Amino acid sequence: MQSTLVLIKPDGVKRNLIGEILRRCEAKGYVIEDLKLFQPSRSLLEEHYAEHQGKPFFEPLIEFMLSGPTLACKLGGNRVIEGFRSIAGTTDPTTAAAGTIRGDLARDWGLNVQQNLVHGSDSEESAERELNLWFG
Repeated sequence: MQSTLVLIKPDGVKRNLIGEILRRCEAKGYVIEDLKLFQPSRSLLEEHYAEHQGKPFFEPLIEFMLSGPTLACKLGGNRVIEGFRSIAGTTDPTTAAAGTIRGDLARDWGLNVQQNLVHGSDSEESAERELNLWFG
């Protein structure tokens, strides 16, 4: 069993998609181990996205993530890291496959690819680091 961090970003919260996104996770057989809806601080977001510091999209990403509440979810299950990323779809909503969260629900915002509803940890190491950041 693994655990991973799933974030429902401000666009997903604003569009009332929390229930649908969590429903898809549960339908896949994953277990919601913890939930936290809150407005993350700039320092938390900067630490979470530290590997992107210095890139042109870093500040717009931080500003977007500060634009409203985020739902942090600790999701558990067999190969949940790989599985969630599969049901999330590719980062760019335009190219995300039908049947995925981003393919079905995300909107194409042009250059604002960070507005893609969800984040999921990309490895066991990232999941551990990110879960510690968001859930302590």
